[in-house]
Amino acid sequence: MQIVQAGYEILDPLNGEEILKKIERVARVCYKSEDKITDGSAEKMVRALVKRGHEAMLEHFSFSVKFIVDRGVSHEIVRHRVASFAQESTRYCNYGHEGEIAVIKPCYLVKEENSLTYSDKGAQYSFWERSCKMAEVDYLNMLKRGATPQEARAVLPNSLKTEVVMTANLREWRHFFKLRACGMTGKPHPQMLEVAVPLLKEVKSLIPVVFDDLEPMEG
Repeated sequence: MQIVQAGYEILDPLNGEEILKKIERVARVCYKSEDKITDGSAEKMVRALVKRGHEAMLEHFSFSVKFIVDRGVSHEIVRHRVASFAQESTRYCNYGHEGEIAVIKPCYLVKEENSLTYSDKGAQYSFWERSCKMAEVDYLNMLKRGATPQEARAVLPNSLKTEVVMTANLREWRHFFKLRACGMTGKPHPQMLEVAVPLLKEVKSLIPVVFDDLEPMEG
């Protein structure tokens, strides 16, 4: 069984300066103020849009992120219905063709080497790992006995590693981060924070102004 760390990959080049310029050009159509575009006007315009809550203008730029997470976390990601998604299919992907499945290590569990002195966290990791290995054995055995991948998937765990691409405009990414990285409606799942927090920090460094008011949670 392969144990994988969660992660993400931004699939588009993000030129923050050009993004702000595009949003400004779009927004100024509303006011017919294109003649006021200057070298430094884009940042000021976008900052004012965000402050006033005029976020419809942020819908005019989109980018894609590939998340490497477990199936449970992926179910939270795909709830953002303004976005578009592509996810590997457990119906058609045969996870047994290499003789093992891949699972995502829960970031809140700690593997301990000495089973005689397991802490509660160490014992939890042992239970989790054993359950995943049992699921792997059952999945492979079902395939060997003629089950199709879509039939054998019934025994796969929530910890199964999956890849899901999310494409969304800047407004929806703000909504995503508010819920999944900033905890504005309650603390997110720790495995969601594991990918959403560093993603928000990276996006803030790449795109000025748009995400400056969002503060990621830690831990």
